[in-house]
Amino acid sequence: MLTPSALHQLQAIVGETRVKTDADSLKTWGVDWTKHFTPAASAIVFPATTEEVQAIVRLANVEKFALVPSGGRTGLSAGAVAASGEVVISFDRMNKVLEFHAADRLVRVQAGVVTEQLQQYADEQDLYYPVDFASAGSSQIGGNIGTNAGGIKVIRYGMTRNWVLGLTVVTGKGDILRLNKGMIKNATGYDLRHLFIGAEGTLGFVTEAEIKLERKPRNLKVMVLGTPDFASVMNILATFQAQLDLTAFEFFSELAVQCVTASGDIARPFSEVTPFYALLEFEALSEVMEEQAMGLFEHCVEQGWVINGVMSQNETQLQNLWRLREDISETIAKYTPYKNDISVLISRVPAFIADIDAIVTENYPDFDVVWFGHIGDGNLHLNILKPADLSKEDFFAKCQVVNKQVFETVQKYDGSISAEHGVGMTKKPYLGYSRSPEEIAYLKAIKQVFDPNNVVNPGKIFDLEA
Repeated sequence: MLTPSALHQLQAIVGETRVKTDADSLKTWGVDWTKHFTPAASAIVFPATTEEVQAIVRLANVEKFALVPSGGRTGLSAGAVAASGEVVISFDRMNKVLEFHAADRLVRVQAGVVTEQLQQYADEQDLYYPVDFASAGSSQIGGNIGTNAGGIKVIRYGMTRNWVLGLTVVTGKGDILRLNKGMIKNATGYDLRHLFIGAEGTLGFVTEAEIKLERKPRNLKVMVLGTPDFASVMNILATFQAQLDLTAFEFFSELAVQCVTASGDIARPFSEVTPFYALLEFEALSEVMEEQAMGLFEHCVEQGWVINGVMSQNETQLQNLWRLREDISETIAKYTPYKNDISVLISRVPAFIADIDAIVTENYPDFDVVWFGHIGDGNLHLNILKPADLSKEDFFAKCQVVNKQVFETVQKYDGSISAEHGVGMTKKPYLGYSRSPEEIAYLKAIKQVFDPNNVVNPGKIFDLEA
């Protein structure tokens, strides 16, 4: 817990106005989008430089208080929740683009740069940052790196890890490390950069990152196809992927469409109602490629895999079709959904989703379930909606009952209990379903090397023995 002396020293490091302890601030920071844990931070600190972060971490080691990183607060695993009196380090002030190397297509940014800010900066350089997701307007690069964020373009461009060429970090011991320094080729031993990507701030805090950029995609087209069953979604994926380089392949259920269109802002893609929908995106670099896509669509109709479909004819229609997928999380939020972010090999998805559907149907026959996800990379999002007449506590308790069955099924298919949202605290009890005891022992040993006093984001991913 933070002592008055430690609070005074924090104020000396960053300035008195940059340390907040008022009730409103404590409710605003040290939280994320999860609703499972009550935030209980001691203070919020707003550093502006790597050196200030270093001084805070070193003070935490001396004064024995814990630190939790806070970025855009859009996480879904409670990885940035301060629930035990921790001091929250907000990266909101560290939001600058520091350097751009045109020949390398490389940009150096602070951890608090918002994802959309980086995307816009890349666009101004006539380049492209392809990691994208619904929370891009508020999520921060440091948080994306901490969870190795994925999103809607993984099938073509990969995860955040694929775009990080260098990191500046402050370890749990309070050391500043510059990792890989933006180089593509660097064969000089262990690449510690990759330990920090996906570590959820448990080894130390990312303060700067060197990010690779890409050429802009050209003449993107989006198709939304209605399918009679989930197996057809997989057939569509195989058909299109065999002949086109897809930049995205998503799926969602009819209930998801109903939730998105209920606001009246977005129309249904076509009049027919189908159980599932596939959304695919590709670059139509020539008329021949567009004709090829239409030929594949017609083939899928002939096979009975597609009932109806639509292809974007302009940028506005493309954005509206994407909103059918991207607005799902926002429009179901009012139902306080119980979420699971899980993944398996693409080849195992049909059998896996059938098993999970059977478990949910047996245990929650009266609950509405919204399926959606990045089916092109094997990542499924299972969302169980809370009935209006059930309290949040009772609802989550009921959902917890089948967690064991769901994660046993994940383990059966050699999958992951968290595909892109991290482990945090919500998935911590289930880590053993994706990682062996030997792996977890190595993870804990690595944590103790970088953070021997367990001051940075303790209690996330796993607990260390006292």
